[in-house]
Amino acid sequence: MPVARLRVDSLTKVYPSVVANEDVSLCVNAGEIHAVLGENGAGKSTLMKMIYGVTAPTRGKIFWEGQEVSIQSPAHARELGIGMVFQHFSLFESLTVAQNTVLSLPEKVPIDEVSRQVRELSDHYGLAVDPDRYVHDLSVGERQRVEIIRCLLQKPKLLIMDEPTSVLTPDAVRRLFQTLRQIRDEGCAILYISHKLDEIMELCDHATVLRAGRVTGQCIPSQETPQSLARLMIGHDFVVPTRQAPQKIEPVLRIDCDYLATNDPFATPLRNIHLEIKRGQVLGIAGISGSGQLALCQLISGEITADDTMVLFDGKPIGHLGVSARRNMGVCYLPEDRQNTAALGALTLAENGLLTAAERARLTEHGLLRRSRMREFAGRCIKAFKVKAQGPDVLAQSLSGGNLQKFIMGREILQKPRVLVCSQPTWGVDVGAAAYIRQALIDLARNGCAVVVLSEELDELFEVSDEICVIAGGELSPVKPIFQTSVEEIGTWMSGLWNRDGAEVEDAAA
Repeated sequence: MPVARLRVDSLTKVYPSVVANEDVSLCVNAGEIHAVLGENGAGKSTLMKMIYGVTAPTRGKIFWEGQEVSIQSPAHARELGIGMVFQHFSLFESLTVAQNTVLSLPEKVPIDEVSRQVRELSDHYGLAVDPDRYVHDLSVGERQRVEIIRCLLQKPKLLIMDEPTSVLTPDAVRRLFQTLRQIRDEGCAILYISHKLDEIMELCDHATVLRAGRVTGQCIPSQETPQSLARLMIGHDFVVPTRQAPQKIEPVLRIDCDYLATNDPFATPLRNIHLEIKRGQVLGIAGISGSGQLALCQLISGEITADDTMVLFDGKPIGHLGVSARRNMGVCYLPEDRQNTAALGALTLAENGLLTAAERARLTEHGLLRRSRMREFAGRCIKAFKVKAQGPDVLAQSLSGGNLQKFIMGREILQKPRVLVCSQPTWGVDVGAAAYIRQALIDLARNGCAVVVLSEELDELFEVSDEICVIAGGELSPVKPIFQTSVEEIGTWMSGLWNRDGAEVEDAAA
């Protein structure tokens, strides 16, 4: 019987306030893609961090190719042949893509050679990355591509993928799957963490299910259904969101922008943005990462100011107003980067509530903090969105990514906004929580809010949206009612291929 590439026995990790993993055992063979399933906070990421040497186990054993090992650090893990693509990025903002890649390699390689290899892999796998760009100028999706490419450069024996497709387009996902199958067929073992059940059923050979830090089952994903996998993960069936017809629709926010460049020289400028956002419904905006979504969100939220007439709220020009003024009017924004933009890990949940809800949730009075109100507001977010946290006084960085996302979503929705812009609202969130968040967005719209959802997951957009359009090359496609289009058409539009004045074009940025 062949020796397993990786085996963990009774691996346990205990933190002061929580048991993250308890007696977890699993076995991964060479040439196998092994999924690790579980809802947010189930202990998946902690388990991967122990295997990769980021954190030490409290007890238990790790065997690598039949030999017991104590993995001291990520560098030690890479020496063994273990590579990891993190859900949250481990990149230096002030360095270029090539420089970040050099730092991850075990041997010194000339920067020009690294740049060449990055371009080669980028072209081969369809993960567009410019090795000369600085990380602080990259979108979340582009940073994810960097993580994948620099890990693949090391040709690992075991590749750990933590939510690798969260911000990839369907076409890029297909290409990535082809790559992972090639790596598997060459003998590499792959540990794959994803909340996308269809991906696991299509890609993975075996699966281990975690719940509350313990192994609760194993299965062969191809023999399961999305419903049965969901039951294994969360212990019960989840409710599919329902969308009733809007009762009252009227314009509340209008964008008229012929051209707008941002301060970022690498960012995609906006062009021909003529958009009417209506109360009572959800507008979905699809697009490949880096196509102008960030600039559009910043124009709506006030992070980018413009000519007054570019942005109208209730018919009044507000283009010159900044973030605080627009929030006070009811324009709320949930950015895609929850770790660095939407929340601050070193602050408590109560303090993170203060970041955006100080005025609308009345968390301050006469310039003074009202800590009891801050804690009460954070407590309501925790309860309403079923956030797994010890209470409002825990640090945001102590939460799993999905639970932090649920808290941030609750923070914005409980402010009762008149306009809510959400970018990637269910990124890294388990299937049950994703359904809950999507229903919350629909309900918010039906209660009179104008909701805008930007997402690269077309299934999500078709589930929540009343109208849908695409942004590509900084330009907006026509807006269509959801029942007058299809996933195939919107997927084509994401490449910029829609009709402009009766002519098909091949590049939305041309």
